[in-house]
Amino acid sequence: MEVRARAPGKIILSGEHAVVHGSTAVAASIDLCTEVSVRMSRVADNFDGLLELQLKDLGLVFSWSIERLKEILPELHTSPSSFSSETLKSVAVLVEEQTIPEAKIGLAAGVFAFLCLHTAIRGFKPAIVVVTSDLPLGSGLGSSAAFCVSLSAALLASSGSLCLDSNQHGWLTPGIDELELVNRWAFEGEKVIHRKPSGIDNTVSTFGNMIMFQSGKLTQIKCSAPLRMLITNTKVGRNTKALVAGVSERALRYPGAMASVFSAVDSISKELSTIIQSPATDDLSVTEKEEKIQELMEMNQGLLQCMGVSHASIETVLRTTLKYKLPSKLTGAGGGGCVLTLLPTLLADAIVDKVITELEGCGFQCSMVVAGGKGLEVCFDGQT
Repeated sequence: MEVRARAPGKIILSGEHAVVHGSTAVAASIDLCTEVSVRMSRVADNFDGLLELQLKDLGLVFSWSIERLKEILPELHTSPSSFSSETLKSVAVLVEEQTIPEAKIGLAAGVFAFLCLHTAIRGFKPAIVVVTSDLPLGSGLGSSAAFCVSLSAALLASSGSLCLDSNQHGWLTPGIDELELVNRWAFEGEKVIHRKPSGIDNTVSTFGNMIMFQSGKLTQIKCSAPLRMLITNTKVGRNTKALVAGVSERALRYPGAMASVFSAVDSISKELSTIIQSPATDDLSVTEKEEKIQELMEMNQGLLQCMGVSHASIETVLRTTLKYKLPSKLTGAGGGGCVLTLLPTLLADAIVDKVITELEGCGFQCSMVVAGGKGLEVCFDGQT
């Protein structure tokens, strides 16, 4: 028997960095997903008594004997709350026993989260878990959250903890109670990976559409129409902790000026939320709405530059898209990573092609996505 779950990545439309200082942020799901399948045996001793994790895109396989898990792990964690230090120490031993290539050492945190979630939700049961993803790792598109959400959902569904009709065909959207349960588990996985996540990424990945976030409060907002976006991955790695610390240090040096910057970002996010939810019934109103969104994104980018989190690669993307009258902004931590460009509904495909060709000529990677769409979906027995 097989259960599959898929969950989307996310973009920050406005408010990154400033959200740490109390400002509002707006985030949206995108139609690039991570998919997790859990293949279970109907016979207890099948799969040679192994728990196996296959990272298909990376060509990596990790496995543990069920006996080894029972030997090392303490009493199982059975509800979505913080994992004990004893559990984390025991799981660390199991992760260290695996051979992770030096170039992929960043994956260790994901393997760590996998073991925590699997043993907490399914216990000591053998399975083959396969992960595939459209999302680039470490680029600010919520790849770890999409992994934790899809993994949690697949594990819960395979253990019978999600009330879904397994006889239905195709991808199913869980009900609100099931989504909230998945989101709580996914947040625990995110805490294993990031220590102190905001909860934005896993919430957007679980519920889809868009959310506003301020001072720990998440509010779902309904986009009247999904937005077409170009995401440009600069392929420049960045140190998120260092960038966040840099903004905080600048705020200490110039408290008055930076307070004004954060306040402006807060206003932009709130205005953006209002515009996104406003109806647009004809081409003229759609165009006006999209122009306002572009303006606000451009303003937010200027404020991000004030915070010191831009980068030469980001500036190259900004200059390139602006030649085609398409403002852009970084998304996520900055210092590299990804850049967003809103593609207006009436924009000619030929212009989009030119923009992509020029950006890819600079060595960047481009993806066209729809923002504000579906969240988590689950499928049984490999049905599509």
